[in-house]
Amino acid sequence: MDNSEPTTQDESIRLWNSHATWWQDEFTNGVDPEYTEQILPLIVDALKSSSSVLDIGAGEGQVSRYLVEAGVGKVVGVDPIASQIDLAVERSNRHGGREPAFARSAADGLPFADGSFEAAVACLVFEHIDAVDEALAEVSRVLQPGGTFLFLLNHPLLQTPNSGWIDDQYLEPPEQYWRIGDYLHEQETIEEVQKDVFIRFIHRPLSRYVNALSASGFSIEHMNEPAPPAGYLAQGFSYQAAANIPRLLVLRCRRR
Repeated sequence: MDNSEPTTQDESIRLWNSHATWWQDEFTNGVDPEYTEQILPLIVDALKSSSSVLDIGAGEGQVSRYLVEAGVGKVVGVDPIASQIDLAVERSNRHGGREPAFARSAADGLPFADGSFEAAVACLVFEHIDAVDEALAEVSRVLQPGGTFLFLLNHPLLQTPNSGWIDDQYLEPPEQYWRIGDYLHEQETIEEVQKDVFIRFIHRPLSRYVNALSASGFSIEHMNEPAPPAGYLAQGFSYQAAANIPRLLVLRCRRR
C-alpha cells in the first residue's frame, strides 16, 4: 500500500472514474472466483426471500442481476460512477428477462423515500466512503423497520495499511506469516492494485463500523468471516498459506 497524503471523496470518485474498466474486467461476469464461488452465493442466500433490495455501490450491476435471477421482485442498484451505471444498464438489457433498475447516487444521499426497501446490500463499498455515518443513516432511513442490511467489507485486518505477507528468511527454519499494520488507526491510502491502477481505500477498525451501525439503528444478527474459496487459493501456490486469513467480513444487520 502507498501511504499517500490524505485526499478527498472527490479524488476517490475521480480515481474510480479513471479505473472503472479495471473493476469491470477483473471482477465481474464470472471471471473472479471470490465473487462467483463465495460473495455472490452469500448475498443471494441471505436476500433471495426479500421482496425488494437496494444494492448500494452496485458498480456494473452484477449483484443486482444475481438477485433478480434469484427471484427478488424489485432490485435497484445505485452507484456514483456514471460509467458503472451505464454498463449496468447495458448488461442488464442484454441479459434479458426481468431487469434491475439503476440510478446514479452516492450512499450518503439516497434518492428514495423513507422505508422504500425490505433489504439492502453494500458489497465492498464502505472502504471507499468518507461519510460513513451519513451513509449508514441513509441506509437505515430507506429500509423498512425490521429490514435486513447485508454489509460486506474487505476484512479490516486484511485492509490495514502496511499489513501483508512477510517471508522471514532469518528464522530457522524460514517462516512466512501475516503482519498486521496500525489496525486501530483510521486512515486513508491510495493503493496501486494493479500496474498503473490506483484506488483509494479508507481503513477503519471493526469497532468503528459496529458502533456506527448501532448509532444508525441497526442490530447485528450474524457475523461471518469465511475462509477464502478454493478458486482463489488455486490461483497460485503462495496463496495456500492464506487459507486461514479471512479476506471477507459479512455482517447481517436488522433495522430496529
